[in-house]
Amino acid sequence: MSNPGGRFASYRNALTAISGRTGTPLPSLIISFAILHELTAIVPTVGIFYTARSLGAGERVVNAVAPSRDGSVDDQSWLNTQLRSWIDEGEQWAGRVGRRYGIFGFEKGEGVDQSQTSQLPGKLAGDVANAVLAYGAVKALLPIRVGLSLYLSPMFSRAVVEPIRLGGLRLLGRRPKSL
Repeated sequence: MSNPGGRFASYRNALTAISGRTGTPLPSLIISFAILHELTAIVPTVGIFYTARSLGAGERVVNAVAPSRDGSVDDQSWLNTQLRSWIDEGEQWAGRVGRRYGIFGFEKGEGVDQSQTSQLPGKLAGDVANAVLAYGAVKALLPIRVGLSLYLSPMFSRAVVEPIRLGGLRLLGRRPKSL
């Protein structure tokens, strides 16, 4: 009863069809999607962080959006649960990145636990809140990011990835395979 093409045969067939339709090799298309997906995460994160920082909006938005954790009926909605999850993940992410690179007011390699993060002085708390806001906004934009990455992948592949791949093959003295 096994599928002759394996578990992922239908995906492979769909991707091969997209590759043929767009005129780009499948590996190049996949690499293009991965690069664009990461760019659509990094660029908005940095932009939202610095915008929130310049407007002083991080703490206000995070405090307004963060639902109370008292277990009330309103607290159990999907939206509140998701927002709380993104805020918690964002705080953990900001702490990891801050300690690793010495940003958001953290010292490089500094060990700070969650209970200390909320009690840190003004600007640091503001930068952590700005990072949490940026993280949550980028998480909320995931469907748009994926769609944009899928839409732009063939063009990015033809304009950027393929010329780099072909140049690398020429440097190595190999002939590129055609589609």
